[in-house]
Amino acid sequence: MTVAEWAVQVAVIALLGATLPMAWRLDRMLRALRADRAALDAGARELAEASRLAEAALIRLRATAELAGRQVSECVAGAEAVRDDLRYLAERSETLADRLEGAVQAARPMAGAVASSSATVRSEAERDLLRALKLP
Repeated sequence: MTVAEWAVQVAVIALLGATLPMAWRLDRMLRALRADRAALDAGARELAEASRLAEAALIRLRATAELAGRQVSECVAGAEAVRDDLRYLAERSETLADRLEGAVQAARPMAGAVASSSATVRSEAERDLLRALKLP
């Protein structure tokens, strides 16, 4: 072998010696990456499970919301009927109150005359009661 061949082989050996620590470091990084990949896969499975549970909860929530909506609609329909009844009764009561007020105003002049006669009747009734209580 010639000196040039020996020099080339020594250079190759030196370069291979320099690449060994880098290869070890690369091997450690690949192992860490594989371990992280396992953790990433586990995290992805957990995320998939969590999203499946969230979807199931969302379906139940929608069903509950629809049921509550139907119940509220039924209550509103019943309340509308009651509201209409109350509105009718209020209108009727206003009409009756107006009629009653007219009757009261018409009866006021007669009330003064009746009051004076009822005072004498009441006095006679009181006298009879007092007499009945004093008898024994």
